[in-house]
Parts: sequence; structure tokens; C-alpha cells
Amino acid sequence: MPYVRHYGAAEGSALLALHGIKGHGARWRRIAETSLRDFSVIAPDLRGHGRSDHAPPWNTEAHVADMLAVLDARHLDRVDLLAHSYGGLIALRLAHAAPERVGRIVLLDPSVGLPAAQMHDMARRALGSGSGSFSDPEQARAERRSAWPAASAAAVEEEVAEHLVRGSDGRWHWRFEPAAVVTACSEMAGPPVTPPATVPTLLVTARRSGFVSREYVRACRATLGERLAVAELDAGHMLYLECPEETGELTRRFLA
Repeated sequence: MPYVRHYGAAEGSALLALHGIKGHGARWRRIAETSLRDFSVIAPDLRGHGRSDHAPPWNTEAHVADMLAVLDARHLDRVDLLAHSYGGLIALRLAHAAPERVGRIVLLDPSVGLPAAQMHDMARRALGSGSGSFSDPEQARAERRSAWPAASAAAVEEEVAEHLVRGSDGRWHWRFEPAAVVTACSEMAGPPVTPPATVPTLLVTARRSGFVSREYVRACRATLGERLAVAELDAGHMLYLECPEETGELTRRFLA
């Protein structure tokens, strides 16, 4: 069973929040406790990430099974989904596998149908010597500041406090399994998946990331018609950390 955090109102409408690769559920805390505080936000660490089991399999089928187990354990027949990056692909697979369990979907810069060469490079970097390995927390903090130039200092400090751990080799590492990232890269390079035609969806793209193509937006619109809402934020790929207020407000209005 995945490690799960809960935010917001215990009796509120259930919202399952799915993070992307190399991430963890605590990244949702800020928008969950501000814009989404009336929702019951369920924020698991994906398999191979954070405090969840790091053992394989790491494919989307395994993640979907894990998420259904999370819902079953809480006796939730139907939830809305909030998902970022690779979490978006998992949300879409979940909606297709169990459409009766999904109400609405908010996709934040989803990583779906990405170029194979781009994913190949990302996978090789994940396995590279020294990738995600640091001599001390300050080195990790500097890496995170460089990777997230538009995120707040508080977001960086929370990431270090929550996601950094000292390994048996004496070095510091982010809490994720590199092999799980490689598997995710392969999944994200697969054929693009659009939401089921019956599921209202908000697609939020990040203007400065380039992850979501115009072709994908058109494909979603062709499938969903008026059930699709599209918004764009002037942000990089980590839009919900860079623009938590705007991202949270878009999500709240759509789900309300």
C-alpha cells in the first residue's frame, strides 16, 4: 500500500493528487492547505518514490492498481483527480481502467506522448553516475534552487526537509528509485492518451515548459468537446510549485 498524506477537510469532497517522477505527495501541501482546503486531498507517494515501497513493478498498470487500493482502503467509490506530469498519465490510465471511480480530472502539464529522444535522454540521466547524489544537504539545496529557479525559497526548503535522505554510502539522495524513473520515461514516450469522452477535464499547460503539444490539446478537444477546459500559466513545468495560488485557484474553480 502506498504511503499517503492527507490535507484539507476530512469530510470534504475527495481529491486524489498524483505527483510526477522524482516527486512525492508532500509537494501538494501548499495548494491543498490554501486554495483546496475545503477538499479532502489524498496525496500518495507513487511506487518507487518517497516513503512508498521502491520495489518493482513501476509501470502505469502497477500505479493504477496502487491508486485503486488507496481508494478501496478509504471506501471511496468515486473521486476527482489532480495530477502533474507523469501523474497525469497515471490519472488518465486510471480513468480508462475504472471510469466509474473518476469524477473529474485536472491535468497539470501532463507528460503524455512525449518525444522518444527526449525521454531516452531523461532516462539515461536518471541512471548517470552521481545523479541525485550529494555530499551534503547544502549541495542538494543548491541543485534544487537551480532546477526550480521560479519556486519560492520555502518550497526548496520543504523539498530538502521532506525528500532528502542519507544513504548507506554516506551520501545524500532524493527519495526515489532511478529505475522507476527509467520505466516512467518509457511509459511517457508511448502513444498519447486522452481523457475518456465522458470525464470533464481541465488541462493546464505551462507556457515555458513545452511538455504539452498543440496536437495533444487538439486531440483532447476532439475527444471531449465542451467537457474540456484549457488554461495556460506563464510558468515552467513545475507550475504548481512556481504558481501555487494561480494553480490552486484554477483547480478549485473547476472542481467547484
